[in-house]
Amino acid sequence: MLSPQVEIIILACLTAAACAVVGVFLILRRVALMSDAISHAILLGIVVAFFYTKNLSSPWLLIAAAITGVLTVTLTELIIHTQKLKKDAAIGLVFPFLFSIGVIMINRYTSDVHIDSDCVLFGEIAFSPFNRFVLGGTDLGPLGFWTMGGIFLANLAFISLFYKELKLATFDAGLAAALGFSPLIIHYVLMTLVSVTAVSAFEHVGSILVVALMIAPPATAYLLTDRLSHMVILSALLGMAAALSGYFMAYYLDASIAGSMATMSGVIFLLALIFAPERGLLVKYVLRRWQRWEFPTETLAVHLLQAEMTQADDTEHVVSHMKRHMLWPDEFTSEVIARSIEEGIITKDGNKLILTDYGREKAKVAIAQS
Repeated sequence: MLSPQVEIIILACLTAAACAVVGVFLILRRVALMSDAISHAILLGIVVAFFYTKNLSSPWLLIAAAITGVLTVTLTELIIHTQKLKKDAAIGLVFPFLFSIGVIMINRYTSDVHIDSDCVLFGEIAFSPFNRFVLGGTDLGPLGFWTMGGIFLANLAFISLFYKELKLATFDAGLAAALGFSPLIIHYVLMTLVSVTAVSAFEHVGSILVVALMIAPPATAYLLTDRLSHMVILSALLGMAAALSGYFMAYYLDASIAGSMATMSGVIFLLALIFAPERGLLVKYVLRRWQRWEFPTETLAVHLLQAEMTQADDTEHVVSHMKRHMLWPDEFTSEVIARSIEEGIITKDGNKLILTDYGREKAKVAIAQS
């Protein structure tokens, strides 16, 4: 039998992976807010089902919550189709309405049971190992292993079986419809999977971590790769990394496990935002600085090449002439010349500038591209 700590880590990784793989399509479809909407609105379904079953472990709570998630999506789509409100406004209208009803019902009618808004919002994955799955007298581990593991496999199976349809409907819904696919059906099936995933994860980690795991790892993967297949795999791995690092952070700080995992998912996203190879802020900053000097150094090289080709007199190569001819400030001209020398575009012989072979080729390319 595994220790409770290991069971918590495995369950957290399964939950993170299950949320992250469907979250990729929420990010790409620009409906990331839908995960927040579903994870909050399903509270109403849980409360209503409890009123009828009087049993917190009843599977009807899961079913009712999933139905509420689909209802959230349906109501949102209906409002969007009226063309009176944009997508984000429609989401912001529907889920606070359903969520607030659920919160009111909890506070008003369930004071004698352990359903409370704090538990619903934050969850407590540390309690998951106590809810065991026992079959024929054999302890098969936490029930969460089986629910989240099954949902993770179901999400992967759906993405694998309908990968082409999902890809087409996500990036070009018009073409998908023209080819005979129904983007609307694909959308609702996907949202149903999101609802079921959110509902199941909701029980173990609370709505805040569900939202974090559905948005942060996919958004991080989006910064790191352009290929959809790689994005799905990387998103799952990043979600598990956030869960693992968040657990150890909570262990050493004696803090909330769910809160620490959500924090680490944000930290990983922040690191990718800064250091991503192509989309990172640092790369963009370096690129902007490089582009700032790229054009003037090319201009200088082109001027010197033209002076060579026309066999102009030596004054065309003199530093002081560059300042007059280019109409650049003295300090800027000196900086351009220094950078051109540093990059091997020109050499300086006294007060005369001479193109190198590399600078000559660079000038020719710049002329050909102009």
